[in-house]
Amino acid sequence: MDNVNPFWYINSMYEFIPQGICSTKINFDIRDGKLYSVSFEDGCDGNLKAIGLLLEAADATEAVKKLKGSTCEDRGTSCADQLARAVEQYLP
Repeated sequence: MDNVNPFWYINSMYEFIPQGICSTKINFDIRDGKLYSVSFEDGCDGNLKAIGLLLEAADATEAVKKLKGSTCEDRGTSCADQLARAVEQYLP
């Protein structure tokens, strides 16, 4: 699985396969530098829905700055951190 690209574009949405967290997939879109339609599959449903709502139309660069490095328990990452890593890969 080391050679698998965890990031691809499907039906105008980005899909990211995160590592080290409960969530198994992160979907989002970036238009004009802003995040839209952020959603997670699996994981802490209420918290992850709230992240999506809070980030709707948020500046993608600012979201990365705020979320990157946040951790969950002793995992060294979190759903928010994985989202930041995914978005960061798309940004110029």
